Amino acid sequence: MSSFFDNINSKVIDDLKVSIKDGSRLSIASACFSIYAFEELKSQLQNIDELRFIFTAPSFIHDAEAKQRREFYIPRLDRERTLYGSQFEVKLRNQLTQKAIAMECADWIRKKVRFKSNVTSANMQGFINISNEEHATYTPINGFTTTDLGCEKGNNICNFVVKVEAENSKQYLRMFNELWNDDKQFADVTEQVVDNISNIYKENSPEFIYFVALYNIFNEFLEDISEDVLPNEATGFKESQIWNKLYDFQKDASLAIINKLEKYNGCILADSVGLGKTFTALSVIKYYENRNKSVLVLCPKKLNDNWVTYRSNYINNPIAKDRLRYDILFHSDLSRNGGYSNGMDLSHVNWGNYDLVVIDESHNFRNGGKITTGDGDEYPRENRYLKLMNKVIRTGVKTKVLMLSATPVNNRFNDLKNQLELAYEGDVGQMDKLLNTSSSLDEIFRQAQKAYNTWSKLPEQQRTTDVLLGMLSFDFFEVLDSVTIARSRKHIEAYYDTNAVGKFPTRLAPISRRPPLTDLPNAINYNEIFGQLQKLNLAIYTPSAFILPSKLSKYQQDLGEGKKGNLSMEGREMGIRRLMCILMLKRLESSVNSFRLTLERVEKLIKSTIERIDNHDTEIDVTEAQEHDWDIDDMENDFIGTKKSRILLEDMDYIQWRAYLQKDYEELELTRLMLADITPEHDSKLQQLICDLRDKFANPINPGNKKVIIFTAFSDTAVYLYDNLAKPIQEKYGMDTALITGDVEAKSTLRSAGKMDFNKVLTLFSPISKEKDIIYPNIKEEIEVLIATDCISEGQNLQDCDYLINYDIHWNPVRIIQRFGRIDRIGSKNDVIQLVNYWPDMTLDEYIDLKGRVEARMKVSVMTSTGDDNLISPEEKGDLEYRKAQLKKLQEEVVDIEEMNSGVSIMDLGLNEFRLDLLEYMKTHKDIEHMPYGLHAVVGATDNAKPGVIYVLKNKDNGINIDKKNRLHPFYMVYINNEGEVMINHLAPKELLDKFRALCRGKNHPQTSLCKEFNKETRNGFKMDHYSKLLGDAINSIINVKGQSDLDSFLDGTQAELFTKEITGLEDFELIDFLVVR
Repeated sequence: MSSFFDNINSKVIDDLKVSIKDGSRLSIASACFSIYAFEELKSQLQNIDELRFIFTAPSFIHDAEAKQRREFYIPRLDRERTLYGSQFEVKLRNQLTQKAIAMECADWIRKKVRFKSNVTSANMQGFINISNEEHATYTPINGFTTTDLGCEKGNNICNFVVKVEAENSKQYLRMFNELWNDDKQFADVTEQVVDNISNIYKENSPEFIYFVALYNIFNEFLEDISEDVLPNEATGFKESQIWNKLYDFQKDASLAIINKLEKYNGCILADSVGLGKTFTALSVIKYYENRNKSVLVLCPKKLNDNWVTYRSNYINNPIAKDRLRYDILFHSDLSRNGGYSNGMDLSHVNWGNYDLVVIDESHNFRNGGKITTGDGDEYPRENRYLKLMNKVIRTGVKTKVLMLSATPVNNRFNDLKNQLELAYEGDVGQMDKLLNTSSSLDEIFRQAQKAYNTWSKLPEQQRTTDVLLGMLSFDFFEVLDSVTIARSRKHIEAYYDTNAVGKFPTRLAPISRRPPLTDLPNAINYNEIFGQLQKLNLAIYTPSAFILPSKLSKYQQDLGEGKKGNLSMEGREMGIRRLMCILMLKRLESSVNSFRLTLERVEKLIKSTIERIDNHDTEIDVTEAQEHDWDIDDMENDFIGTKKSRILLEDMDYIQWRAYLQKDYEELELTRLMLADITPEHDSKLQQLICDLRDKFANPINPGNKKVIIFTAFSDTAVYLYDNLAKPIQEKYGMDTALITGDVEAKSTLRSAGKMDFNKVLTLFSPISKEKDIIYPNIKEEIEVLIATDCISEGQNLQDCDYLINYDIHWNPVRIIQRFGRIDRIGSKNDVIQLVNYWPDMTLDEYIDLKGRVEARMKVSVMTSTGDDNLISPEEKGDLEYRKAQLKKLQEEVVDIEEMNSGVSIMDLGLNEFRLDLLEYMKTHKDIEHMPYGLHAVVGATDNAKPGVIYVLKNKDNGINIDKKNRLHPFYMVYINNEGEVMINHLAPKELLDKFRALCRGKNHPQTSLCKEFNKETRNGFKMDHYSKLLGDAINSIINVKGQSDLDSFLDGTQAELFTKEITGLEDFELIDFLVVR
């Protein structure tokens, strides 16, 4: 006799409740077991004699071999997780009573049940057999769940079950007994099942719940960076010297970079100043060189010595054994067609043969590609960006691009897009295929820039990072996370073992000095000198402006004809004129001596030109400033050092030109005479420096440490300081001083150490960080005072020093932070470090306004010879305010670049720190993937976290990304208080994850007293109505925000999901875990 159940009109569960009697013996073969099926039959199952359960497919067995391929492993994981409820029992799980159910179920299993698992790959049919005074078998039974028993609806078209009775049922029992007793094919897993169920009701530490959430949200990232998918891991680069010099956080970045280069062909490493981007990049270079790849390092000239050291067979190269062989060329070399650079003949360089290009200071390429042309496109000129794209990346072999920059974004997201384009050869389709985004890259950045423009116009109090983040799309963050790595010092301190990594020193509040120009009575001051500079025309730099109209055609190739007179030669001249005016102000800020030297050089130039005009010379050279006038950043400008042009004197209105030159000569001479009496003895700024050094030597801020770095933008100032300080310091204090600039040979008063060079000076100045004992074991002396230009403001680890003086304030505030980054580094032996800034003797508002007026006066409506636009744009005017805000901040405290919140930091935008947090945790906690959903922990409320619950949810329909702005899709997080009011909604996942981590970090044991209170309130999980209601409120908040977002989009004319896919509530979301804040 047999019966039939369709699980709609007649259900298996109803018949089981009748058939299972006290004293029954049950035998079940099924793919999975759910505690909710136990709950449905609890009354009947409590009084049976025994239950034998066979898992029909391998479950809860230990892998003897390496983990099976993911497509086989994941279904098994899902089968095992069904213990805590299947995918169709979400509604039951979301009632939050699983803790109480699990406790009862585990107690029942210990008394009544044994589990075995099929350990083979052979298939087996599922059924339920009941033996008492009658025999009955129900088949087929795929799983012992409420869905298979007919309580809940599943996704099967039909769920038919047949009940077989009498002798036919006994046949099933005989077969079951044979299998049960076969120890080769079936293994006992009762203990494992009980252990897994006990995970549901045991108390959890807050930290564990935090990592369960992270694991579920970011486990795809773990697969991405796992060493299984890193190609050619056996190349041995982990045995290299460079790898073994890296901190753990640098090793993590190195592996992630290689993965991103392999997957996306490009990566931007945007770690903050002081985190050792150079060493991280060197480990990546070593990896590719071990694979016999050709590598080019493209850097600014000022960083040349740094990169040269690490590839050279020098005794002061700490990684000489790695025998790195990369080529080094400069950003400016891209604009050159011939000549030599770093010993390489540029006319013969095979630019297209590099497998990897490492671009140091990649932000220099953030403005993208531009072409200027002559009349009729006859003389096209590409800027450096296009030359890099066309010469190196698009030509020849497939080139991977690693970009290094602490500031990849200034005030435009297009900065980032332009750099990323280098990775995909400007062909956006290449990257679109690789990214998991719904929109194209061009559209993603267009929308991001649109959002930023809207944000930037908001009132200042509303213009916060959080508001900006809420305006950006899910796709934008997906791009960011795919191709960038950005960590700050705070991240490293928070997420890595600082005992292993070392600590950052404590920053003392900056000291600001504002010495006057001189102590002489009635002497000229800054503002008066600026008044003199305002009178200058600097026509010496713009001879083409005086070419007679009738003669212009002779200079057609050089001049070209643009709508606005966009002349190649004239553009170069006007650019130099503008820079020279700004330069004079910069050099005045730096030192009276540097300013005086520049006046003398320009005077001399004008005088010799006037003499040539008076002598009726036939030709005039188009003049350029001497290279030693510029600071290091100016030297990177394309129109510095380019080919000179010549103009016939007879083709010029030289009478008018001479009149302009004569006027400038007289103004310059007058200004120079006003400064003549300011000797070093009356140079107030120099005398202030002497006082500061005297105080530092007498009162070290760290015991015994007298080291000082003095930074200046100009070589002339550095030489002036060395000439006036080095000998007195040696004679009075017995300490040695050294000088390093970009264009003067290294000097030192330390004669016993032999001839000095760039790297030797740095090693003797910072002996611990530069491993002096290994490199120069026989030199016992050290250098205590280092005077340097910005040639060492990046890429150098000088953390033995604890005191840094900016003798002049760089116009770019980022440079101040980069300078300080030489001593503000992880692993420092100093407890505290000090920054001293020398400001001009005026208020900051006057200072910024003065700079703005200089730039505005020198505004040019021309394109430079390379195609770079040097207009003073509205963005640049805004940038003056940006600089002003930054500099104000730097007067009060030393901040990280990413904390200058007027700009855009990608550290605000990415979720890397949480991924890396998880990566570290997973090294010692592999079993987290087996944890059930719905776990919770209890933690105490704080001033920043009020009582309530943080819910971590998963949307069951991956196709619905609510409002297209959820970066965690398909995961959602909501922080709700006990009254049902949402405190942080799902659109702020970074804020929520920060809050989650702050509440949980370091709490690696259950909070016992809080757990007791919670269990008392909920009667050990039986009475969870309050928390189940809050969960419903949290889900409703997501739906409500979505509805409002869709409506806004609809009313704005934006295509949205209004009236399409519906999310109805509780059953659409899976609860991953939750944190109760009490």
